[in-house]
Amino acid sequence: MAQLEHIEAIEKRLWSAADTLRANSNYAGNEYFLPVMGLVFLRHAYSRYLGVKDAIEAGLPTRGGKTRPLTKEDFSQKSAIFLQPKAQFDTLVALPDSADRAKAIIDAMESIEADYENLRGVLPKSEYQELDNVVLGQLLRTLNPEELKRVSGDVFGRIYEYFLTQFADQKAHDGGEFFTPVSLVSLIANVIEPTGGTLLDPACGSGGMFVQSARVVERRHENPTEKLTFYGLEKNATTIRLAKMNLAVHGLEGDIQKSITYYEDPHELLRTADFVMANRLLTWMRSTPTRWGATASALRPARRQQKGQGQQR
Repeated sequence: MAQLEHIEAIEKRLWSAADTLRANSNYAGNEYFLPVMGLVFLRHAYSRYLGVKDAIEAGLPTRGGKTRPLTKEDFSQKSAIFLQPKAQFDTLVALPDSADRAKAIIDAMESIEADYENLRGVLPKSEYQELDNVVLGQLLRTLNPEELKRVSGDVFGRIYEYFLTQFADQKAHDGGEFFTPVSLVSLIANVIEPTGGTLLDPACGSGGMFVQSARVVERRHENPTEKLTFYGLEKNATTIRLAKMNLAVHGLEGDIQKSITYYEDPHELLRTADFVMANRLLTWMRSTPTRWGATASALRPARRQQKGQGQQR
């Protein structure tokens, strides 16, 4: 297992290389952000795929001298994503400069979406057509250094979170509000200790609360997909895509809906969720005090009546 200091050095080196490439290519952060996170998602998915593939193959039944092919169900049981050969990162890295890398990446994303209904329409695709073929090749190689092939554990989970942190600092998307620092999310999850039941994040951003809560369950040697049900609300459609990618790459699923939690309760979880975790958007509330106050006052009686507690007088 690579030491923490070594992993931190890898994170910084990968980010520096990717960001330098962006600067030299004259792309704005908001143009570069989603395609890069999509590739980090693919690399992370491939890392988890390789991490469980040998164990799955060792347990496959054999009939008539033939071993049953791998299926997505095999990988779901191991909290990993099944990848068709064309969606495996080494396949994309090996493409020659004469190949259409954007098309190959789009094909990879579409093959994953075809296998996983919860990811349909979520993964970046058309965004890759905006990036130069050479830049895509350099990005793929940047995210596939030899040293990462020798480390174990959820290293790419850390890298995914690190890249989100850096893009948030650059305000490359939604003013940086989509991401809560991992240290704060981890603190909240460890204080609340959501060990089972329904978990709601009413301002879920990129889904960090769900991932850290799952880690709390995993430390108890239990399966988070069996113990926790995740619900999230998020106002930004692109951020919802990030959250669903973040969940999927960690072998998790959640019901995340586009909504403004101050006004709406689409999951109808008021007073029924077992755990509520959020980094609330105080800046947004302060910027719209009249709208927030007026709507909350109007909404509160209706919600109470809907839950059978009577009309507020």
